[in-house]
Amino acid sequence: MKLVQHLVLALGATLFAFNALAAPVEIHGVKLEDTAQVHGTQLQLNGAGTRYKFVVKVYVAGLYLAKKVNTPDEVISQPGPKRLSITMVRDVDANEFGKLLTRGIEDNMGKAAISKLIPGLLRMGKIFFDHKKLVVGDNFTIDWVPGSGTVITVKDVVQGEPFQEPEFFKALMMIWLGSSPADYKLKEALLGGK
Repeated sequence: MKLVQHLVLALGATLFAFNALAAPVEIHGVKLEDTAQVHGTQLQLNGAGTRYKFVVKVYVAGLYLAKKVNTPDEVISQPGPKRLSITMVRDVDANEFGKLLTRGIEDNMGKAAISKLIPGLLRMGKIFFDHKKLVVGDNFTIDWVPGSGTVITVKDVVQGEPFQEPEFFKALMMIWLGSSPADYKLKEALLGGK
């Protein structure tokens, strides 16, 4: 009988530990699921954190990959789909937000690389300009889908055709993971740090 009790207790502890691992992460009221489905592939949350502008919380971001990594190069070179999910925790002017994304790319890429990205940057700027405002709770995702390109989804609506150039996805990721990231603590958190 004692053996059965020990087995039941061990099974219960194992199930509890498994459920704790699979539970969503919550940051400033934003729930980030432990996994995400992108183009038929289940991805796992690599890391998540908050973007601060001075002391003000702006958004919560989560990076989803097929396999956990801890360097920007590993994020970019990892094959398969990838996702960066951003949920606003304050209201922002969407047009200004789009301009900040473009500036983040400029801060992390050379002039030659930027010149190749101009059509994509203009199109991305228009996506955010058209939305006017991003309010608390609004979410957008940046997905890399092999064979298709970069897919931007705002408030659950895919924003036109994919951006086909692989360099465009890398440029977007460098906003958060480059040598001059939007927020150094957020970069560390997305790469699995604290």
